[in-house]
Amino acid sequence: MTTATDLNALTVNMAETLLGPALSRGQHNDLAVICRDEQISYGELDKRANRAGNAFKRLDVNIGDRVLMMVRDTPEFFYIYLGLLKIGAVPVGLSTRLAAQDLAYIIEDSESVLFILDHCFSELYADGLALVTNAPTTIFTDMEIDGALYFQTLVLEAMEELQAVQLQWDSPAIWMYSSGTTGKPKGVVHLQRTVLASTRLMGEVLGVGPGDRIYSTSKLFFAFSLAHCFFASLQLGATTILDPDWPDPNIVNLNVQRFKPTVMLSVPTFYRQLLRDNLATKPAFKKVRHYLTAGEKMPATLFHDWIKATGRAALEGIGATETCFLFLVNRPDNFKPGTCGLPTPGTEVKLIGQDGEIIVEAARPGVLWVRMLSLACGYWNLEEKTEGVFQEGWYCTNDMFTVDKDGMYEHQGRVDDMLKVSGQWVSPSEIEEQVQQHPKVLEAAVVGVPNKDGLVRLALFIITPEVGTNRKKLETEIRELIVKNLSIYKCPRNIYYVDNMPVTATGKLKRFALRALVVGGETGV
Repeated sequence: MTTATDLNALTVNMAETLLGPALSRGQHNDLAVICRDEQISYGELDKRANRAGNAFKRLDVNIGDRVLMMVRDTPEFFYIYLGLLKIGAVPVGLSTRLAAQDLAYIIEDSESVLFILDHCFSELYADGLALVTNAPTTIFTDMEIDGALYFQTLVLEAMEELQAVQLQWDSPAIWMYSSGTTGKPKGVVHLQRTVLASTRLMGEVLGVGPGDRIYSTSKLFFAFSLAHCFFASLQLGATTILDPDWPDPNIVNLNVQRFKPTVMLSVPTFYRQLLRDNLATKPAFKKVRHYLTAGEKMPATLFHDWIKATGRAALEGIGATETCFLFLVNRPDNFKPGTCGLPTPGTEVKLIGQDGEIIVEAARPGVLWVRMLSLACGYWNLEEKTEGVFQEGWYCTNDMFTVDKDGMYEHQGRVDDMLKVSGQWVSPSEIEEQVQQHPKVLEAAVVGVPNKDGLVRLALFIITPEVGTNRKKLETEIRELIVKNLSIYKCPRNIYYVDNMPVTATGKLKRFALRALVVGGETGV
């Protein structure tokens, strides 16, 4: 029996945890990564990670040093990330769509010693550097640029052998920056133990192993993709399919046709786009064994449309940057549309009511708390925020859920998204799900806006191809749909039209930005 003392004495290296199983099984010649015309075996990946690690050591990168990465989804991302892990440094993958002021904040907040980037992000990087006082050493991955180091030259001069540093299992291993929807980015500190249980969902639930090919439309700087397409895929000996470009339906279709993934990850909005463009009915999509979806709620109509097109359910789950991996997910043999499913293997959850009581009855909303091995230890330099959500091994997600009689958890929205209208609590996501059932609505978002008397009233924002007089007909149909399925007080007073939903660099909806459009008078019915 493993005791707490045994675990505290355990020394590991995250890179070895990820690569070790495949190499020990003799998978040296099996493909670890496919990126367009590049194919990288497990043996070659290990050697190139060693070269990268040795190159960073020569630059005096030490254990615990933070290294920022703004690198597209290419094999270089794997080499750099694993190389840093091998020497005990801390890789920090950044969104490639950060605002310059957020990038500047992260550079200074992280106290990073290196910044590694692709040349296509050089303008953003320069804008960020203009706002900081101490710039880290710069390395470009794919081009020689004056005043910076060149990754390809550094690794060419480095050795292929490297002994990975052994570290305590609860020592820092990686960081991710969570932007949230307001405020400055938060550095989420994950430990060496984060990936010790990375096979629980992908391996135990989905049966992923050697021979499988994993493809995500979400980029590797998202925890959803990093955890399941990098960490779990490597540890299970599968192959990760990469594409450096930002995804669109045609790119994804080409990758699915060419590389034939067996497991695919995407967000509901993207599944909707594939259906809209009549791509999901192609034979290659029917050959994908499992689809996963997270990041936003999947409407029941979209769920059923995807099954009709592909013959497979898109299994909805939910995770967080703070948990790295999904903590709730539907199962291939046990799923319910509109829910996030059951706790993932090894995950404990509890619903907490307004008075701190544990909720056990069905259909009563509460805040979800999570305990799992991959939980972060807190936020860098944010002690008060850390103490507010990380308590005695549990993490407060600040997500509202209900659980049904079968143990399925349904997301009701963020705690700070919940609105009180006419004395009743309203979940924006519940209304959004109803609205998105209309075939002419591509996306929907609900916010609370004060009227002239200071009372909160619901405002609905939609993206639709409808124009002119057709919009009045659409508004009538939307209101009829809501009133038919929900209480009358959940019907928005006003409907607004937008071309795009405002989101953060990590894809989270900025409800405050939508609210500002109404309060500031920048849009109208």
